[in-house]
Amino acid sequence: MTVSAGVCPLGPRKRGKVPAELSARVPAEQRGPRLGRDAVRLMVSRGTEVAHHAFRELPGLLRAGDLLVVNTSPTLAAAVDGRIGHARVVVHFSTRGDDGRWAVELREPDGRGTARARAGSPAGTEVSLPGGGRLLLEEPLSARGERLWWARVAGADVREVLGGHGRPIRYSYTERDQPLSAYQTVFALPSPDGAGSAEMPSAARPFTARLVAELVSRGVWFAPVTLHTGVSSAEAHEPPYPERFSVPEASARLINQVRARREGLQAPPRAEDGRVIAVGTTAVRAVESAAGPDGVVRAAEGWTDLVVTPERGTRAVDGLLTGLHEPEASHLLMLEAVAGRAAVDRAYEEALRALYLWHEFGDVHLILPEESPATQSIAMATCGEMAWRPM
Repeated sequence: MTVSAGVCPLGPRKRGKVPAELSARVPAEQRGPRLGRDAVRLMVSRGTEVAHHAFRELPGLLRAGDLLVVNTSPTLAAAVDGRIGHARVVVHFSTRGDDGRWAVELREPDGRGTARARAGSPAGTEVSLPGGGRLLLEEPLSARGERLWWARVAGADVREVLGGHGRPIRYSYTERDQPLSAYQTVFALPSPDGAGSAEMPSAARPFTARLVAELVSRGVWFAPVTLHTGVSSAEAHEPPYPERFSVPEASARLINQVRARREGLQAPPRAEDGRVIAVGTTAVRAVESAAGPDGVVRAAEGWTDLVVTPERGTRAVDGLLTGLHEPEASHLLMLEAVAGRAAVDRAYEEALRALYLWHEFGDVHLILPEESPATQSIAMATCGEMAWRPM
């Protein structure tokens, strides 16, 4: 099944630039002794109300019956050095096509261990890869431009090239290279065909096995989906290109079960009736690509070019756990679809004021739906009961 939707041509409205000093330059566990991945901050939004927490407090902020939708895509060592004649280039392997070709971006090394944008190359350009392989540019990925190309690799297996010579894609705001393990989430599963994400589904990075176990023990459910993310542009925040996704039957059934329970409630609402909370914009994109106009999620797989905008709204997702995105990033349209423009503006003002850290190693933002006073009172009572129960 392939799902598509129009792209909003205007993009998000202007917001102030994020100060460079708020870029997270190293993973949380490298910022001090005895720190783990979960040693990041968690901003929680309910409408325009904002609260500040540590990520380790997440189990106490969710409730029994909540469903976390998580992306199982593994991160690839997608950056490989190559040459066009005598000129050095960096190949970013973005997306594996159904016909065996790969969508790639060619960049130039900048002398600091990262890469900068490179002027376009014509069709037929050949890139020499380490190990004797050759990459041939065939056609642009879309009519939007020539940043990404469909390319075919000869003389080598791409999985072996990435495994033997690749490294994670790294951007200039980071301090140094990191091992691939630093870019894998606890939910990542290997793909049989070698597909994966060129960039980490980073909203899930702070989760640890211990935290997942605590969430499960408190009655929080998990629904795995897959969306393999391609490379984004570090220079121009474009809407995402088509990406491969899969929503299994079991996950679709879980999502529908939670939603049906909430929507079929008789007043007053019960705190144990959960919410569907996507972990990352990639999880939103996968679920919403499988959701019909009636809000029912059906098992689906294929390619999606869906961009979730405020005009479209969300059909299946109630809340979102996400990183902090650049002001011009198209991801902010999705946040507005979930929470509304005023709520997103308020949260980002607060994140800047409180010096939250941005990007894939940074802090995270939990967007929850606003609730009636009755629901909030029941939820507080339920949390109070849980506090004294023996573990």
